[in-house]
Amino acid sequence: MSQPTFSSTSQTTITPHNQQPFVTRNYPTESELDATIVRAVEAQKAWAKVPLEERIKIGRNFISLAQSSEPNLSLELTLQMGRPISQIQAEINGFLDRAGYMLSIASEALADVPLTDTDKPGFRRFIKRTPLGVILVIAPWNYPYLTSINSVLPALISGNAVLLKPSPQTPLTAERFASALVSAGVPPDVIQVVHLSPELTRHAVENKNVQFVSFTGSVGGGKKVEEAAVNAKGFKGVALELGGKDPAYVRADADLDYTVAELVDGAMYNSGQSCCAIERIYVHESIYDPFVAKYANIVKQNYKLEDPTLPTTNLGPVVSLASAERIRKQVDDAVKAGAKKLIPEELFPKAKIGTTYVAPQVLVNVDHFVISDPSAQEETFGPVVGIQKVSSDEEAIKLMNDSPYGLTASVWTSASTSESSEEAFLKIADQIETGTVFLNRCDYLDPALAWTGVKDSGRGISLSRFGYDQLTRAKSVHMKIKTS
Repeated sequence: MSQPTFSSTSQTTITPHNQQPFVTRNYPTESELDATIVRAVEAQKAWAKVPLEERIKIGRNFISLAQSSEPNLSLELTLQMGRPISQIQAEINGFLDRAGYMLSIASEALADVPLTDTDKPGFRRFIKRTPLGVILVIAPWNYPYLTSINSVLPALISGNAVLLKPSPQTPLTAERFASALVSAGVPPDVIQVVHLSPELTRHAVENKNVQFVSFTGSVGGGKKVEEAAVNAKGFKGVALELGGKDPAYVRADADLDYTVAELVDGAMYNSGQSCCAIERIYVHESIYDPFVAKYANIVKQNYKLEDPTLPTTNLGPVVSLASAERIRKQVDDAVKAGAKKLIPEELFPKAKIGTTYVAPQVLVNVDHFVISDPSAQEETFGPVVGIQKVSSDEEAIKLMNDSPYGLTASVWTSASTSESSEEAFLKIADQIETGTVFLNRCDYLDPALAWTGVKDSGRGISLSRFGYDQLTRAKSVHMKIKTS
C-alpha cells in the first residue's frame, strides 16, 4: 500500500508505521474550487482595509490559541507522518517562535518608506508595501506546521488572503492551523484550506485570481508548479523551497565530541526527512578516524527504532513504503560501488524489508558515491549519511559545492579559541554556494534570517523582513503638493 492513497475524488492518509487508513478528504470540483477562489478575492479586499496593527493583534490572538491546543497536536501529527511523538513538541515550539518573530517585525517591515531626506520643496514621496491578493501556499508533509507558518502568517498580516493546500499525508495540520486563525479573528474566507488532487492543484496555480504561489517540496514538484504558473494567463510570482543535499565540513581544530553529536542529530532527526538534514560530511584527514569511530558509536548506541507513538522512541519510520525502498536501494547501490556500511542492521530488528522502518546507516569509502554517482546527488531523505576524508579547506569547498543543491551548509571549527579559525570560516562561507551557511550548528532555521536556496534548492525568500517583501509589492507615491 502506498501513502497516501488516491481516487479521482478523494485522498486517504495512511499511517506510516502500521499502514492503516487514518483520514479521508474529498476533493472539490473545478467549479467549487473556482468559487472558493472568488470568495477569497472578495474577502481579501475587505481584509486589506483592516489596519495593520489590528491584523497584528489578531496574529497574537492566534499564537495564544495555538499554545493552548499544543497537547492535542502531537499524537495526531505522529499518526499522519510517523515522526516520534517525543519529537513533535519541538516543531510546535518552532512554529510558535517563528510566528512570534514575524509578528514582532511586521510593523517595521510593512511600514511606508519615506524619502523626506531627498524630497524637493513642495514634493512628498514614499514607497508603500501593498498586498498581492490571493496567495496559494502548498505545504509539505515533513514539517507541516513549521513550513506553513513561514508563508501563511506573514501573508495574512500583509493583507493577503490565503488558500492553504496541505500535503495529503498531513491534511489535518492545515485544518488545525486555519481553525485557530479563524478563532483568533481572521475572516473565514481569508484563510481557506483546499484539499486538491495534482490536477486541481495545477488548476489553482493557473487560476488568474491567484496572484502568488508559495511551494515547499521536491524539485520535480517545484518544476510542475513553475510550469503551471508560466502557462497561466498574466504573470504571477512563484516561491520555490525545494530540496537539499546539505554538506558539513569538520576542520582539524573542531571540538570533536560536540561536533560528532550535533552532526549525528543533524542527519538522523526526523529519520533524516528534512530538506536541510545533513547528508554529506567532509572531515579533515587528521581527525577522520576518531570522528568516524565516535559517530558510528553514537548511532549504534543512542537510537531506538520503534513505534513512533511510544515516548521512548527517538527514531521512527520513514513516510512510506516507496520511500523506504528508495532509501534501501540507494544504500545498496553505494555498497555495490565500494562504500562500506558501519552500522549493523541487526541492531535495529524493526527495520525489515516490506516495512517503513529503515535502519540508520553511516557510509564511508564514499568518494565515488558522493561525487560521481548521479543517484547519490539526489536527496536521500532518510537516516543515512556519507563521511569522506579531505586534506584541506580548498578540497572541502570543492566537494561541498559539487551538488545540484544549495540550501544550507555547515563548517565546524574552534572559533571560540582561535581568531584565525573564525577568519577561515568567513573565507569558506564566502565560497560556498548555499542559501545559509552555519558555524558549529546545522539543521536550524532562525526566523530573523532569510530562508532561501540556490541552484536546485529553489528561489525566493521566507522568514526575516525579506519574507514580507516577497508577499507584497512596492507602490511608489509621488506627490507634487505645490503647483504654483
